[in-house]
Amino acid sequence: MLKPTTTARFCWLLGISWIVGVGLALAQPAPTPGNPIQLNDLSAFKPATPNWRIVGNVRAELGKPNVLVTEKGTGILASIPLDKAPADPKNPYKYNLFTTIEHGDLDLELDYMMASKSNSGVYLQGRYEIQLFDSWDNVGWGLQSPRTVDNGSIYERSDARRPEGQQNYDGHPARQNASRAPGLWQHLKISFQAPRFNTNGQKTDNARMIRVELNGVVIHEDVELSGPTLAAAFNDEKPMGPLMLQGDHGAVAFRNIRYTTYDKPRPELLNLKYAVYKGKYEKEPEYDKTAPESEGASPKLSSSVSRIANDFLIRYTGTFRVNEPGEYSFNLGVAGGNGMLKINNQLVVPPNSSSNKGKATLPKGDLPFELFYAKSVGWFQPALALNVAGPGIREYLISDAAGTNSDDVDPILIDASTNTLLRSFMDLPADKSTQGKPVRVTHAISVGSPEQVHYTYDLDKGAVIQIWRGMFLDATPMWHDRGDGSSRPLGMVQRMGTPVLFLTKLASPQAAWPTDTTGSAYRPKGYVLDGSDRPTFRYQSNGHSIEDKIRVLEAGQGIRRELTVSNPASNLYARLASGSSISPLDNGMYLIDDQEYVRIDDAGGAKPIVREAGGQKELLVPVKEKLTYSILF
Repeated sequence: MLKPTTTARFCWLLGISWIVGVGLALAQPAPTPGNPIQLNDLSAFKPATPNWRIVGNVRAELGKPNVLVTEKGTGILASIPLDKAPADPKNPYKYNLFTTIEHGDLDLELDYMMASKSNSGVYLQGRYEIQLFDSWDNVGWGLQSPRTVDNGSIYERSDARRPEGQQNYDGHPARQNASRAPGLWQHLKISFQAPRFNTNGQKTDNARMIRVELNGVVIHEDVELSGPTLAAAFNDEKPMGPLMLQGDHGAVAFRNIRYTTYDKPRPELLNLKYAVYKGKYEKEPEYDKTAPESEGASPKLSSSVSRIANDFLIRYTGTFRVNEPGEYSFNLGVAGGNGMLKINNQLVVPPNSSSNKGKATLPKGDLPFELFYAKSVGWFQPALALNVAGPGIREYLISDAAGTNSDDVDPILIDASTNTLLRSFMDLPADKSTQGKPVRVTHAISVGSPEQVHYTYDLDKGAVIQIWRGMFLDATPMWHDRGDGSSRPLGMVQRMGTPVLFLTKLASPQAAWPTDTTGSAYRPKGYVLDGSDRPTFRYQSNGHSIEDKIRVLEAGQGIRRELTVSNPASNLYARLASGSSISPLDNGMYLIDDQEYVRIDDAGGAKPIVREAGGQKELLVPVKEKLTYSILF
């Protein structure tokens, strides 16, 4: 049997579309919120206590617990603890903030910044808390696995009637610590499903966190919530409730708050009829000239109406009832074959589609529906899935969910319980830092540590290209079947942009940084391991021999890099960082794009330079015999 990687290539050559694991085609959609909460003033919120304010900028200092410094302006919502603010026993939620909108099912997306040692939370419906916490240095304290109080965790419930030691229960720690340092903006995405109630008001289904992402890392999937968490504003459960932002535990700021509510009725499939045609169909048959092998009515879209395991085509016709007009998205899963979807006589998913996805703007009413599924690849189990999303309607599976694909790939994950090295290709996604183009680093080596802080080094340029916190590597694309030679970081990644030479000669401090190694006589010389299997990289460049020692900082706060250069020239420079903004702070610290800190620990008396270059800023340091700096993130 061919495995999925080979199958994918084979099906692509035949023009056949397929989906892996269609029985899970609903699989927790990533949030796509679209409605902004305006932060020009506090009108989007119920009356607030003075700890809440609208500001134009905010920053935190690493060494000052629970302190945010703000500047006048708009666009950021900040909670600054009040001096000697008394607690109010009659109103324990006095310093929290509630939105004027109420929600049921919701996708929420926002940025937030924690002050050092601060604590806050986002409460869905004012009842179910996603914890916001400064968990930056937990690894260094031996807390490699997050707790229910840590950043991104779902907080516990409490019941004083339970036995001693079991009164707090049903908390859900984040899968891994994906936190950034205090003073850096963090990104949170939540897909929430509200509890369900019958016509008598009785709860029939618990609330769920369908999916939660912290800084690009999935930390929860399909977690059931049995009831309100500790410190909820409401101890009952309802179909609707406001968002609540916690403001009584520490300094915190929010920006770019966007949401989508899902409260519209779903479309329905009615009067479904099917016909099964035996044979291998490279194109749709002439139905009026072809006798079906079987036909009938079906309550639901399903591949199970075919008694044939392979080489068949199922054609469905019926009515697609739309209750809410607007644009709808469709995702068709056809395992081991090809498919087509028409609604209201519009071709939504064409045959041999590369993505099996499509959109259609549909009116309210009963619309003609047609779908076919032609299967011809024998080693797949038959499986048909159709997902639908629309205006005010979260993506859901409108077909039978019973079909599965037995060729799902078990991931090949690499742990770093000890210092670990892996050579592989490393693909950097297209973004601003890579000038909008994906980059493949062909001579990458990833270095993992038990402190759960890892990095990837480009042996071709002597450059650190990314650092991440959390789990180490997914080597599935490298080792499964024939593989493509690449691995992927599993944690919260801080990327350094398109790799360039770290050290180079410049005719002047304003000369352009070279884009490649031409003229540098760059030669990698491998690495040596210390007694703990941590590498020191060696290379030659511009006539110099360089040793590049990188170590994880105490408490897992980042990495420290120490370069030793033999016989340095007077015009040798290191480029420590580049970005849209580079802001000098105190004690040799620089803030890069609000996403990382660079701290110059020892530059041998050389003065750092922040300069403009190609629409970006760069942080350079003239290099003498040694340079030591740290990246904190």
